Amino acid sequence: MDCTTETLARNPGLARLNAGYCWGDGWVAKIIEGERIGKLGKIALGCSAVIFDPARAKILLTRRTDNGRWCLPGGRTESGESVVETCIREVLEETGLEVQIVRLLGVYSSPHRMVEYADGNRYQIVALNFEAEPLGGTLTLSDETTEYGYFSWEDMARMDVMETHVERLKDVFSGQPAPFVR
Repeated sequence: MDCTTETLARNPGLARLNAGYCWGDGWVAKIIEGERIGKLGKIALGCSAVIFDPARAKILLTRRTDNGRWCLPGGRTESGESVVETCIREVLEETGLEVQIVRLLGVYSSPHRMVEYADGNRYQIVALNFEAEPLGGTLTLSDETTEYGYFSWEDMARMDVMETHVERLKDVFSGQPAPFVR
């Protein structure tokens, strides 16, 4: 997170601390990287959605409320739900858009990365990245998002996009038709 005066003005109390993100007096989450560090956490399954603009040149990103960073819409799978249901639910919750899943774009599961939350929970994330297309709804903000927009790869290079999502976005913009498995 680039904690410039402008960023801090938009996100009071937000500051970067050792790859963790502070909100007020305590951090929300931090990414820990290291050789096979994932073995110290639990496995969590999540999904993200790539929603293209009509020209398929730009992708919808949202700015998170909790850390002020840009990301793809998505989140963690809940018990009793399929990954498709997760992706559809998370997109609706975060953007107001009703979508259908078009195809799997990639599977991401680095054993060398773990997320540690302020409550002490640690997770190695297994993330499925899907292409989704809008069926209805209205693009809007939610309690999880402060901004949204469609951006090109060039735009994203100048934005504070979550590292794990940069990897997914780079893969999408590569144009490879087969899903990535990383």
